[in-house]
Amino acid sequence: MPKLAANLSMLFNEVPFLDRFEAAAMAGFEAVEYLFPYDYEVADLRQRLNRFDLSQALFNAPPGDWAAGERGIACLPGREREFMEGIEQALEYAAVLGNRHIHVMAGRVPDHLAYDEAHGCYVDNLRRAAQRARQEAVTLLIEPINYVDMPGYFISLQEDAVALIDEIDEPNVRLQFDCYHCQIMQGNVIETFRNLLPYIGHLQIAGVPGRHEPDIGELHYPYIFEQIEASGYDGYIGCEYHPRANTVAGLGWLQAAMASDPA
Repeated sequence: MPKLAANLSMLFNEVPFLDRFEAAAMAGFEAVEYLFPYDYEVADLRQRLNRFDLSQALFNAPPGDWAAGERGIACLPGREREFMEGIEQALEYAAVLGNRHIHVMAGRVPDHLAYDEAHGCYVDNLRRAAQRARQEAVTLLIEPINYVDMPGYFISLQEDAVALIDEIDEPNVRLQFDCYHCQIMQGNVIETFRNLLPYIGHLQIAGVPGRHEPDIGELHYPYIFEQIEASGYDGYIGCEYHPRANTVAGLGWLQAAMASDPA
């Protein structure tokens, strides 16, 4: 069975955030991820992980002003100090929560900013952040996000992310491969996954279209799970989707995966 992590920012929204740890454990998940932990005391989050025997797979570094529409600041010149302060905060949380992966959102490129300038700022920031994160044995992840859901985002294609990883040239910068984003932007999910496997540090899944449960739509996840297993990938797979209705009612796909080999 794949190592599945419940994304608590999207799943189990029927209950308050801190109660979602218990809900995930009761549903059969052994790990969790979420967007941001910073509204909560890290000791409270650690207590939930311990109490329900869960592992922390992933969270994101601070994204700037999320409420104002910012989706990361790594590519924004003039925000370098704020960016590194966010990396430090993320590393402090990871040291307590135990995850070895942090997703660093790139940000949207403003209309007034030349792409080359955004590119240079991004590479410099990620290189500096990776060097700092390596001191804590933490890997930073970069994720292409489709421009339908997030217009103007700095990275939208898997190959562009890989080119950035090569340019940054730090061993602890890897790819967060989201099947949902890949399918929307370019399709050919399995072949792309196989080709980019040496770069991949984390996987995420959701149904296409709609970003709902991975049991309907264009992607056939029993086959995808089979191919992931055959590849030798042994990291977590984040379940980052919006339930169509009640989270637990929509977990039939998970029960099927737990009950039998996905092949």
